[in-house]
Amino acid sequence: MSDPSTLYPAAAARGKLIPQVGRVLDVVPEATDIVSIRVELPELPTFEPGQVGQLGIFGVGEATFVISSAPHEREYIQFTVAKVGEVTQAIHDLSPGDAVGVRAPLGKGFLYRDWYGKNVVIAGGGIGMAPLRPLLLTLLNERDKFGDVTLIYGARTPELLSYGADRADWTQRGDLDYVETIDVPVDGWEGRTGFVPAVLGEVAPSAKNAVAVTCGPPIMIKFTLPVFEKLGFAPENVVTTLERRMKCGIGICGRCNIGHKYVCVDGPVFTQAELNELPAEL
Repeated sequence: MSDPSTLYPAAAARGKLIPQVGRVLDVVPEATDIVSIRVELPELPTFEPGQVGQLGIFGVGEATFVISSAPHEREYIQFTVAKVGEVTQAIHDLSPGDAVGVRAPLGKGFLYRDWYGKNVVIAGGGIGMAPLRPLLLTLLNERDKFGDVTLIYGARTPELLSYGADRADWTQRGDLDYVETIDVPVDGWEGRTGFVPAVLGEVAPSAKNAVAVTCGPPIMIKFTLPVFEKLGFAPENVVTTLERRMKCGIGICGRCNIGHKYVCVDGPVFTQAELNELPAEL
């Protein structure tokens, strides 16, 4: 049998074609129809925040998900998965001890080291917090290397806000400006209400010496990017991730291209300046 790396050298350079077989350590409920799968691997890969991996269920299929654990969390690799189809249903049905396949890391992550000494503003919505969580945890793990760190995180309802344990910590931290919101008032909710783009405009973080990062439902991103522009953030200082468009994850299937770019090879992390040079397909 031929060595896969000789067949697809470019893909092999970006991630293993043959998955590692791992064991599920835990299935953590995060929100309505959303769980995080923590997997123990024989060889835990090194990765950057924002990179993705293929999670495979033997006999069912595999799909691409962002790695939602932080690089310094070395006990397991974690994927946060919304239940939307056959493969994701099978993932939700997993139990500790079950075998799964993992190919990771794939794609390119956030270039956060380029942000040392800068302020960082993060705006996330719903399960769009999955790629932002490892980024935020990395910023907090290297807190002395950054200026102010602001997180605005929202969802339609309280039940759709993920990472409850993290959020409890973020609320208490003195080195993080954390704003949590839901779209409209709900009985029993005592926090802030308002759509993430509107709340971002109200908080109005300064664009001076700052980088902005956003991820969430496409409609949220659509209305958040103009707010960052209005606040004065230059396109090269606004970053988002398009991992939702990825399919095979290794540049073979050709289903994630936007113009001449492939999300899985050239991304999934892009600056707004990079996206402005591509066809308006988002």
